[in-house]
Amino acid sequence: MLISVRNLSKTYDNEGVLTHAVRGVSFNVESGEFAAIMGPSGCGKSTLMQMLGFLDRPTGGEYYFEGVDTKKFSDDELAYLRNQKIGFVFQSFNLLPRTTVYENVELPLLYNEKRESKKNIRARVKSALQAVGLERRVDYLSNQLSGGEQQRVAIARALVNDPALILADEPTGNLDSKSGIQVMKILQDLSNQGNTVIMVTHDKLIAEYAKRVIRMLDGKVVEDVKIQVK
Repeated sequence: MLISVRNLSKTYDNEGVLTHAVRGVSFNVESGEFAAIMGPSGCGKSTLMQMLGFLDRPTGGEYYFEGVDTKKFSDDELAYLRNQKIGFVFQSFNLLPRTTVYENVELPLLYNEKRESKKNIRARVKSALQAVGLERRVDYLSNQLSGGEQQRVAIARALVNDPALILADEPTGNLDSKSGIQVMKILQDLSNQGNTVIMVTHDKLIAEYAKRVIRMLDGKVVEDVKIQVK
């Protein structure tokens, strides 16, 4: 079991005004699953993803990652896990401007404590770019690419450390429909190759590319079903 959450909750206290963003959420995610967390704006899905990706700590409940209770981790240990175990894909791409595709994809490796050789880094960057069909764009600047290509670079960057989990937050939100379909097919292919993918979306059609849909409303999980993949 890669992920197990039990009664997970997140409450924000703004000068005494409490906002219950996530309320008692429980589910498991096995290695190799492709799950979509779906729901309207404000339902708590992005807050839940932030907790799953160690960007925020829950205020209640339990979160086990690879069998270990994450409450035991210090902030430094969580930062290490974010770099080594999690690959992030964001709606806004988050690429470095005026920087080459290669430099964007290699960035996580520069923070890797393994201190790999330049030869190994080049091989891993090349492999990640091949996985998203952009090996011929290696020397392009990020701002020379289309939106769809930029998101594919972001996926390659998420892959380059061979993470245990890929988290994609509205990965097609800034894309036209054709580019969005290309990105979703890449995520499907990665899942079929054994990668674990959890995606946040409000779009029913996009959620149908996953193998499982977890629906949220008002901070709670209201439905958790496996679906027939497109």
